[in-house]
Amino acid sequence: MLAELDEPQREFAEAVRGFAHKHLAEGAHARAHDPEVPWDVAELLAGQGLLGLTVPEADGGQGASLLDAVIAIQEVGAVCPKSADLVQAGNFGPLRTVAEYATPEQKQRWLPDVLAGRALISLGMSEPEAGSAVTDLATSATEDGDGFRINGTKIWGTHSVDANLFLVYVRFGPGVGGIGSVLVERGTPGFTQGRPSDYMSGERWAPLHFDDCWIPKENVLLGAGGFKRQISGFNVERLGNAARSLAVGRLAFETAKAHILEREQFGRPLAEFQGLQWKVAEVAVALESAQLLLFRAAQPAPGTLPDAYATSVAKLAANEAGFRAANEAMQMMGAMGYSQESLVEYCLRRTRGWMIAGGSLEILKNRIAEEVLGRRFNQRASR
Repeated sequence: MLAELDEPQREFAEAVRGFAHKHLAEGAHARAHDPEVPWDVAELLAGQGLLGLTVPEADGGQGASLLDAVIAIQEVGAVCPKSADLVQAGNFGPLRTVAEYATPEQKQRWLPDVLAGRALISLGMSEPEAGSAVTDLATSATEDGDGFRINGTKIWGTHSVDANLFLVYVRFGPGVGGIGSVLVERGTPGFTQGRPSDYMSGERWAPLHFDDCWIPKENVLLGAGGFKRQISGFNVERLGNAARSLAVGRLAFETAKAHILEREQFGRPLAEFQGLQWKVAEVAVALESAQLLLFRAAQPAPGTLPDAYATSVAKLAANEAGFRAANEAMQMMGAMGYSQESLVEYCLRRTRGWMIAGGSLEILKNRIAEEVLGRRFNQRASR
């Protein structure tokens, strides 16, 4: 991977790798199986300058590039997957949308705690009847005095159980042009959470219920007409998803490599069996190919957001390569890979989830096909 980076980027990658091995390797297995947010790690990452890499210095961040954040996620994720989630949350996702579009007052109010590792922002996008078809969302924002009344339900939000602030997609009016977003703090009257549920990965989420939840106009992030800007920023989210897919898949792969070099059966190391050699070769090609596509997507032209086509290609390739690496690693390790004694089974569960989150593989393929064929395809049933 380092061969594709310039000298400062290689030095940064090596520094993050050294930090991760020194401070995060111990306890990585326990963190992976603990649903609680490791706040001590979040503050440690903040102290190392790994949160807010993509946020301008004027807003309290590091003013670094998207590629720098991708490098940080991958180097941390290759040692401690749970810690990489915090690097992701501190650089991409809803934080990035706030950093991109919030007013100076909103940034001053909410960014410091997030960048210090004391708070998290969760995204309220999906609804019971609006998943991939996100423009079908029904959560409404109705003007009321000096603010808005929010009504509706959101589901599937990452960090929704633990977040302090929620970036919520809402409908100010009809059609795509009526969609925007608001910021809602935990504890706001009319905002409640349902019973937490577990994903297959062990992560938790909770439904968000808004029942005449009143917020001041100062909490509007992007008003009516803001949807296209928000969804363009979502391409950045896909970079973080792809970076973790590759990092966690590579962690499983490296674990399996060490295993088959040491483990002996039938009087010789497992690595000497051709069937396993082919698995190693195929996974290596998939990981390296996806890595190059991710690096390409993470380097947009100066002053622009990542290209939708490049990020779709990178996420698709990374999701498939990461899952393949973890799945083959489990097969190579047999019962040990399937057991919670190693991180491989956890890596498999995590990489599988990223094939759904942030844009499913099928949605990505639709987007890629539209670019290749030069036309849009309406997925909605004719009326």
